[in-house]
Amino acid sequence: MISAIVLITADVDRIPEVAEAITAIDGVTEVWSVTGDVDLIAMVRVERHEDFADVIADRLNKVAGVRSTQTHIAFRTYSRSDLEAAFSLGLEG
Repeated sequence: MISAIVLITADVDRIPEVAEAITAIDGVTEVWSVTGDVDLIAMVRVERHEDFADVIADRLNKVAGVRSTQTHIAFRTYSRSDLEAAFSLGLEG
C-alpha cells in the first residue's frame, strides 16, 4: 500500500461539504479539518503509484470547493505500533 498526504485549500464556507465529498472517494481513508495554511488534510492509500492520478488528479481535485492541493507521497510509514513491535523483538532502529 502506498500512502500520500494531500494538503487541501478549500472555499471556507464549504469546508464541511468538501470534506464529506472527499471522504466518499475510494482510496481516501481520512480527512481532517485543520488550522494553519491549509483547510483540510486527506490521507490517500492506493495499491499502485498510477492510482494516485485517478484518486487525486481526476477526482479529489475536481470536488466543488477545492481551490488547490499539495500532494506528498510517503517513502515509508512509521507508526507507534510498528516501533513498539520492533523494540519488543529486540531490533534496533
